[in-house]
Amino acid sequence: MRILLTGAAGFIGSHIAETVRGAGHDVVELDCLLPAAHGGTGVVSGDIRDPEVVRAALRGVDAVCHQAAMVGMGVDMADAPAYVSCNDLGTAVLLAEMASAGVSRLVLASSMVVYGEGAYACALHGAQRPLARDASAMQAGLFEPVCPVCSSQLSPSFVDEAAVLEPRSLYAATKLAQEHLAGAWARSVGGIAIALRYHNVYGPRMPRDTPYSGVAAIFRSSLERGEAPQVFEDGGQRRDFIHVTDVARANLLALESGCPQGTLAAYNVATGSPHTILEMATALAAAMSGPAPQVTGAFRQGDVRHITASPERARKELGFAAEVPFDAGIAAFATAPLRG
Repeated sequence: MRILLTGAAGFIGSHIAETVRGAGHDVVELDCLLPAAHGGTGVVSGDIRDPEVVRAALRGVDAVCHQAAMVGMGVDMADAPAYVSCNDLGTAVLLAEMASAGVSRLVLASSMVVYGEGAYACALHGAQRPLARDASAMQAGLFEPVCPVCSSQLSPSFVDEAAVLEPRSLYAATKLAQEHLAGAWARSVGGIAIALRYHNVYGPRMPRDTPYSGVAAIFRSSLERGEAPQVFEDGGQRRDFIHVTDVARANLLALESGCPQGTLAAYNVATGSPHTILEMATALAAAMSGPAPQVTGAFRQGDVRHITASPERARKELGFAAEVPFDAGIAAFATAPLRG
């Protein structure tokens, strides 16, 4: 196949380019290289919000792997126009040009953030959807979601792709809008649309010390300065840390899959073996022989407490299973090259 890869110069995109080429496919790379994401490195190819740029990039293409996005939570509502422009307008332009060009296969980089909080259960009332987190409770050090019926503490579990979607940040809202746009495109043109809901991706080439840095890169930067990683809340937030090479392989499998036409198929891209933020910070500090993490009790209102997902559907339908173990991946990440 000849594949258009948007966001090709980014952290995840650069690994996808290598993996897809290694499987024998041709790759057309498109990236506008936002300075905050890439530190000014690489070659500016073009902006997906420009129809002429996209139209030219789509010539002779069989499929699109759409990674380009403005990431991070978004600080306040003043960030909304930029997020919507980069993520949703950019996706709309891409899909319109795909329809005109007759390109009928799309793999979209989505995210776990479309779920909001993960899945929870109450010992008395079964499965429950927690209410939005209460700032006064978090200020008092009470971070665990409670049952909306009886106010007892909920137990986290794994979310699947059929869960209610409830984005709780600007970025999350735009990622869900991307999924809806892709679904509408698939129904309109009879195309194949696959949304890969990434969990916490880490690995070589992560951006360092930018608004786009993941928590693993932020902790590593602190350790390189000889400082203890600053862990929010009580460190008990559960996440699924997945290596970028596994994510790249998931994209290749999606590009080559036989998913049904005319609908959006969504898949969790996760290991299925969650760890807490404190566990990750502790493992990284040990690998770097640095100071132990400091649990600060600080919090961000838009953060969710626990979000871990079942990768079972991806295993059954895409043949995907993560291969990089947590301990080995974090140990390697301690010395992996990052982006400035």
